[in-house]
Formats: sequence, C-alpha cells, structure tokens
Amino acid sequence: MPQFSRTQSDAPLTKSVVAIDAAGQPVEKQIACERPLTLYLNWKPIVTLMTLGARPEKLALGYLKNQGFITDIDKVESVIIDWDVNSAAVITSESTEGLEQKLEEKTVTSGCGQGSVFGSFMAGLDQINLPQVSLKQSTVYALLKNLGEYNETYKNAGAVHGCGVCREAKILSFVEDIGRHNAVDTLAGELFINKQQGDDLIFYTTGRLTSEMVIKVAKMGIPILVSRSGITEMGLELAQQLGITLVSRAKGRHFLVYNGAENMEFDEANS
Repeated sequence: MPQFSRTQSDAPLTKSVVAIDAAGQPVEKQIACERPLTLYLNWKPIVTLMTLGARPEKLALGYLKNQGFITDIDKVESVIIDWDVNSAAVITSESTEGLEQKLEEKTVTSGCGQGSVFGSFMAGLDQINLPQVSLKQSTVYALLKNLGEYNETYKNAGAVHGCGVCREAKILSFVEDIGRHNAVDTLAGELFINKQQGDDLIFYTTGRLTSEMVIKVAKMGIPILVSRSGITEMGLELAQQLGITLVSRAKGRHFLVYNGAENMEFDEANS
C-alpha cells in the first residue's frame, strides 16, 4: 500500500455565494468548487486536471493506470497531495522508460475536465476478456432507486458528474467530480489500490458514454456499464468489440440496451 500525504486534510467541494433570483432578490446558493491538480510521475509533470478535489490520491493513481503509465500498485511508494500548489506527485519504483514518447502521442478528447489521452491509453485492449454477466431488469430499477441517495454535490450545487461502482443494486463506492472522466479515474484508482476485480460489478455514470468512458470501464474489468445519458457511435462500437453490456438513458423505469441485450433478463417487462 502506498503512503499518502496531504498539505490539507480535505479540499472543500462547494462554496456559498450570493446570486440574484428572477424576482431581483439576493439568495444564498452553493456552487461547485473547481481547482487545477497537476499530476507528476516521479516528479515529471504529466497533465493538469480540473477537478472538484474529492479523493485526489485515487484520482491520480486511476488516471496514471488508465493511461498506461503505471501498472503495479505494489511498486507505488507514495502519493503526495499538495493543495498549496495544487499538485499530486506519484512516486513509483516501476520503470517509466518510454514516458517521453508516450507524452508526445496525445489525442484531444470530448472529456470535460480532462481533454486528452496519451498513446498508451489504447494499448492492451485486445487482451481484455470480459465475462458475459446476466443483468435483471429489476436490478436496474433497484439500482437507479438506490442511486437517488447519492449525488450530494449535484443536489446542492449542480455542475458535476457522478460515477458509482455497484454490485447488483448495492452501491459500493460513489464519487462526484467536475468531469465524468475524473470520477471514473477516481474509482479506477480505488479498485487499483484494493487490487479488486471488476467481473461481478456494474459501473454507473451520469455522463455520456464516449469511447474513452467505455475503454476505462473495460480496463477496470467491469462488464456492465449503465448511464443516465446517451452514447456515441464509437462508444457503441467499442462496447460491441469489448463485450460490454451497455445500458443508456437509464432513469426511473426507463432504459435502453444498446449492446448485450442477450444478457438482460426482462423480469418486469409486463409490470
């Protein structure tokens, strides 16, 4: 387990401000905080993420793992979060040979709060072999109902995305961030630290299902991806290629299965 250290215990997630309502009256409201966090790997700058600031250690580790910069949690020696200078430094004994070349191969993406992936991000996709897991319609409904107890920052201030790792209808971990990719990286970091397999899990996101989101969930080994939002063409193509059951537009008692319908058990189809 790496050693974690911070200059501050927690960064505030929301801030109170005064706005003027439609009647011209001042009202006190909460807004989401947004701050830069520059990631360093063995003291080399990698990227600056715009983030809410929740669980920054796990965000840093999940981002670096998903980008293919680190692979072995046992070789991570420390993660240092310094909110005085908005930085996250990951120190590892793992070889970082070829890092310069990886950093040169960058693609601008649709990811809010992130915006780019590196050449190593696509590596190893052909090695992913996800299990085909049955999913009940009633489980989707129960999961969506249980998720209503989360999204605390969104309820107070809006302007954030939420992601959750779930086992059937139980939410094991939930995190919010300015960008949906920060949220998925944070949860990827949690699984990475805990050496947890994802083959019996469901991943939920409030964000749209782009190619980047599908790839990150596949790298976590999770075979089912559920979203409140829509999907893109490449997101669908990759889900088909990687064997992810893709459930979109999921809210209340409505959802659309774009891939993996053969894994769905419609046990409440007539209710």
